[in-house]
Formats: sequence, structure tokens, C-alpha cells
Amino acid sequence: MIAASRIRSRNQMRSNLIVKLILVVGFFVCGLGLVSKSQNPKTVWRPTKVPAGTNFAGRQACIECHADKNKTQLLNSMGRALEYVSDSEILSKYPSLAFKSGPYSIEIVRKDKQSFYTVTKGQETLSVPIRYAFGQGKAGQTYILEYQGEFYESLLSYYNQAKGLDFTIGLPRTVPDSLKAGLGRPISGDETMQCFACHSTGAVSGKKLHLDKLEPGLTCEACHGPGTEHIKASKAGEPSVSKIFNPGKMSPDDLTQDFCASCHRGAEDLMAFPRQGGVNNVRFQPYRIFNSKCYSDDKRISCVACHNVHEPLQQDAKVYDAKCAACHTKTEPATSKICKVGTKDCASCHMPKIELSGSHSTFTDHRIRIVKAGEPYPN
Repeated sequence: MIAASRIRSRNQMRSNLIVKLILVVGFFVCGLGLVSKSQNPKTVWRPTKVPAGTNFAGRQACIECHADKNKTQLLNSMGRALEYVSDSEILSKYPSLAFKSGPYSIEIVRKDKQSFYTVTKGQETLSVPIRYAFGQGKAGQTYILEYQGEFYESLLSYYNQAKGLDFTIGLPRTVPDSLKAGLGRPISGDETMQCFACHSTGAVSGKKLHLDKLEPGLTCEACHGPGTEHIKASKAGEPSVSKIFNPGKMSPDDLTQDFCASCHRGAEDLMAFPRQGGVNNVRFQPYRIFNSKCYSDDKRISCVACHNVHEPLQQDAKVYDAKCAACHTKTEPATSKICKVGTKDCASCHMPKIELSGSHSTFTDHRIRIVKAGEPYPN
């Protein structure tokens, strides 16, 4: 029954996609927050669908009652998804970074607490300040530049493994044809809002960018919604649970393919944008797990079944053995197969590490499967 339910859900998702594509022509952003039909839209919160006029209490207000969770969440990838340039550890540690592409020289140079991105060709130079640093630098860090009133995704990013600059993932690895092209890719208003909605808190509301209200990284309210009423009720000794959104109460499908996929991209996003086919989509975990047999067979599987979003990501493969064993044990139904090869380090075999060309890092493939030597990458 569980498998049949997931299959029906998958077929319904594909049917819904066709309708949405007809109704929403030209809608292209890097993530999608869709409201489940089974929920009242007034009670549903999506990180990338912040209503106009939303006011956030701020991280400090949450710390009063949730100090432990705040402390650990601030250390994970989501909590550090964006940094002010003045606070960037990488840009401070590496005050001068340089890269050569054909006749173009590109440098990132630190001056006091500001960093400048400079493109030079012969006697010509174009230099702009870096406005924001996206990513904590565990794998890499990309920069948002501003030139003539327009935001740019930097052509070059910092990569931790290389300890230097290289082309940003997704951008062409070719010699720029102008100083302006050396800055990177201009990003549209809608895409800019999507980027800031997924890397910060409070910067977007009502389809408008409010950078003066930006709080770096994803704080409590990015996922739980504005907490002012929740805090007020709690301090007054009144019931407060209903005044804050709890993603943990969502169904696994809605949580994974809707809520988390708002930023991490799910099945509907990838079916809508086939250009993301091939190994490049290994970065989009909700999409990858969608086609896993485990995901179809067991309704318990969701992003939070394996990951505690309030803590730094666990890197040790052994940590996840217990997650796999929760289903794959002799006490489970007969449909739950026991691995004939081993009983530990499950993820190292069934969720292989995939290296993207030019990324200087590997990504865990969340399409859980029996990996066969020499098989093509399953799209």
C-alpha cells in the first residue's frame, strides 16, 4: 500500500506539472515553492514565498528560548549560506586571489573589510565591489557583484580544495569576450530574489527585494515563518505552538518535494527544466531521492529522516548506518531486503560520491540504489 501510494503521488505530480507548465509559461527560477492542495494556504509557509509586509523577529529573539538549537544551526551550511563581505572568513584569509583566462586577468583583492573584483585586459580595467558572499566555503564560495545597477553572479568562485579561484559551476568555462563578461552572469530580478530567499532571511517579501532587512544565512524564521506572534504568546504563557510553522508536521512527500525543494530543487523542477539533465543534477537532492526505490516503498523517508537541520551535516558514513538499518532489518516486513555484502558504511556503496567537472568537490548522490560498476549515470 505504501509503494502504491507513492507511485500514485508520483503520477499525480507529473500530471500537475503539465497543468502548471501551461498556466505558468516562462516561470524560471532556481527553486520552486508549491503549496500542497491538502493544506490550507493560510497556514502554510514556504521560504521562497514570503507574503508582502512580513516582519521577522530576528535570530536574537529566538535565542531567548532556543539557544542550543540556534548555536548549532548557525554552524551548518544553511545557517552560513550567505556572508557579508566584511565578515567573510575566506576573503579575509585570502586577501589576494588571482586567475588568468586568455588575455584577461581577474583578481579579488581585500582592502580593509571590503573586497573588490577586478577584470583587466592590457590597459583596460573594470573593478567593482563584491556585495555578498554566497556559501560557507566548505566546498566553495560564489560572489554577488553589482555593476551599473545590476547584480551579477561572479564568473569565478573560490574553491576550498583548490585554495583558489576557478569558473563558477554552471557558467561557461571559456575566455570572456569583454571586461563586462569577465564579471560573470547578470541575474534577473526574479532570479535575484530567489537567490537571496534561499541564502538569507528577510531579504525578500511580496516579490520585492529588501536588502536593508537581510539577515545572513537561513535563520529559524526562514523555515518556521515569522515568530513575533509565537514569541508574544509564549512570553504571555499562552498556547504558542499553533502560531509558528513546523515543517516537521508535513507529510514526507510535501516536506521533501515541496518545502525543501523550494531551494534544493525537486522532481517537478527538474522535469520542467530538462537542461539540468545529466550528472549536473546530482546537486539537487530532492530530485535524486525521488526516483529511489526506497523513496517509493517507504513513506517515512524524507530529508529530515537522515538530516538534522539544526546541526552541522554529519560527514561520517557510519552515522547513517542506523538510518538504513531502521528499515533494512530482519524485523521489518519481508519486502525489506538485507544487504548481502555488508552491514556498515551503507551510504558509501548505495549513495556514491560523484565528482562534477570543475567543481573541485564531490556530491553524494541521493538516488539510493545498488550501484553497478561501469553503469551510466542514472538521470
